[in-house]
Amino acid sequence: MLVSTASTVAGVSLALPTATCVQAAETTEDRTSSIRVTGLTPTIFHDRVYMKIDTNHGIHGWGEIKGVVPSVAAALATSMFELLENQNPTRIEHLWQSLYRAERNQRGGAFMLHCIAGIDMALWDITGKLWGVPVHRLLGGPTRDSIRVYPSAKAVKLGSGPKPHSGNPSDIEPLVEQVRSAREQVGKDGAVMFDAHSAIPPAMLIQFANAIEPYDILFLEEPAVPGNIDVFRRIRESVNVPLAAGERDRTIWGILPYLTEGVLDIVQPDCGYTGGISQIRKIATIAEAYSVPLAPHCTQSYLGMTASFHVAASVPHLLIHESYDDDLFAKFIHPKWTKQDGQVTIPDGPGLGIELDEAMMSKLAKEARGKYHWRGPHYLPDGSVSDY
Repeated sequence: MLVSTASTVAGVSLALPTATCVQAAETTEDRTSSIRVTGLTPTIFHDRVYMKIDTNHGIHGWGEIKGVVPSVAAALATSMFELLENQNPTRIEHLWQSLYRAERNQRGGAFMLHCIAGIDMALWDITGKLWGVPVHRLLGGPTRDSIRVYPSAKAVKLGSGPKPHSGNPSDIEPLVEQVRSAREQVGKDGAVMFDAHSAIPPAMLIQFANAIEPYDILFLEEPAVPGNIDVFRRIRESVNVPLAAGERDRTIWGILPYLTEGVLDIVQPDCGYTGGISQIRKIATIAEAYSVPLAPHCTQSYLGMTASFHVAASVPHLLIHESYDDDLFAKFIHPKWTKQDGQVTIPDGPGLGIELDEAMMSKLAKEARGKYHWRGPHYLPDGSVSDY
């Protein structure tokens, strides 16, 4: 039973909490305001970096950095700690802005944003654990009961490597046959997607896209190399299949031109590439204003994938989410969600809701040491270098 005392101010009766209630409020406030970042530990794991952020309250958070050279990413994240040390980790937006705007000559680059993404995931993890709620609750709560994912028995994505600048039937027909066969496999109630990987130049892509129109694909991914909106406009005006992109267009500033120019039907931000949970949530909001749904790109392990799932659970416009299983990561990362029949349950547990076996991670990381190598370029048949 709550007991209060009363006071009157300007004729209005105010119920004041008792000393017990005040003490409880102060305890919560003090614990929140006094929490501070005390350490950042990166662990290079083959082609990625797992990052642990510690606090003076014994709560720690985890993040994942992927898609950039891991040795460089680990060093950069360690340097970024200068801006995090002794800061309140629950001031997530403030810290994001501080990291992003600190070095203007690095701003917007892949290394900076992929590292910020890992840090951002860890800060949300800490904040959720501090308050004892899943991250999606801090984002406004779930807007759905489950998250549709691919690949599954009813949702398949095909892909292509480098292709000529314009195609002959012998170039195009095998790609069309892939789509036709996949449509037959999943049926009319299934989803077929095709990832062009920015490796099919515009002229041939237009030929291909028009040839597969009868098979009603869910979307054609990365139809062009990011950076020239006029190329996307040219493709959009020439084909009728839904177009999707966004995994390499980092932040709201990278995604916005696609929306204002109306050249994409689906946006595909990656939680680990675009600046973390904080930024992908903003991308979802501006995309909603243009009635463009999200189909998040995600080739991260269960850590980064779970961070992305929290956003997917909380946004209103979601089409489908990329999600791959890997026995290696399952050995030390244990998320609190399950996958069945192309659906993932809403993540549970405080913070990101993952359990990470640090000893096993360290063991496997040592075994993988030195195995990362730069991915080589892709070549066309004549030996020239292709986009990818």
